[in-house]
Amino acid sequence: MVLMRRHWPPAPARLKALLFALCLLPLASIVWRLLLGHQTNPVEFLTRETGWWTLTMLMVTLAVTPLRRLSGWNAVIRLRRMLGLFAFFYVSLHFLTYLWLDQMFDPFTIAHDVVKRPFITVGFAAFAMLVPLALTSTDGWMRRLRRRWGQLHRLVYPIAIAGVVHFWWLVKADIREPALFAAVLGLLLGVRLHWRWRRWRQSVAGPV
Repeated sequence: MVLMRRHWPPAPARLKALLFALCLLPLASIVWRLLLGHQTNPVEFLTRETGWWTLTMLMVTLAVTPLRRLSGWNAVIRLRRMLGLFAFFYVSLHFLTYLWLDQMFDPFTIAHDVVKRPFITVGFAAFAMLVPLALTSTDGWMRRLRRRWGQLHRLVYPIAIAGVVHFWWLVKADIREPALFAAVLGLLLGVRLHWRWRRWRQSVAGPV
């Protein structure tokens, strides 16, 4: 039994491997449905799906801290970086679909969209803010930036808000899905604000 156990990675490593596979399932589903050829507008389908999964990954990433605090499961914090990087992976696919398949890398059309179409402007801003978070997600950057690393990575909050606004302004008529994302984001941010308010109250009250 001891020899058999040595071949198994520790529980966090197995969990990370499982999570990695689960995060790739949406991509496999997207590719499979494209290969089946049932989509009347493949570019629109790819844009919509990658955008939806970007927001989903962002919401799951933001849910890690409340889950840790409410459940006491501290090891879950080790999964947050991977989830955040998968959010960047799907938003990169989303952005590349727009640049390449939708606009054919035409700089003038892209610049016009960014300036004249508000949902593109907000989406572009969210992507631009997410890039430095992905680039500084390593342990090395965490050591270099120290306290500034945490300050920088708080950009995830305006990024998530901008992503929901981007989706809301895009759909225009049927707002059920962006409204659901907005409700989830409101809950996740509301929990954090509640905790900050409690800490402030305790600091004002002082030791009993």
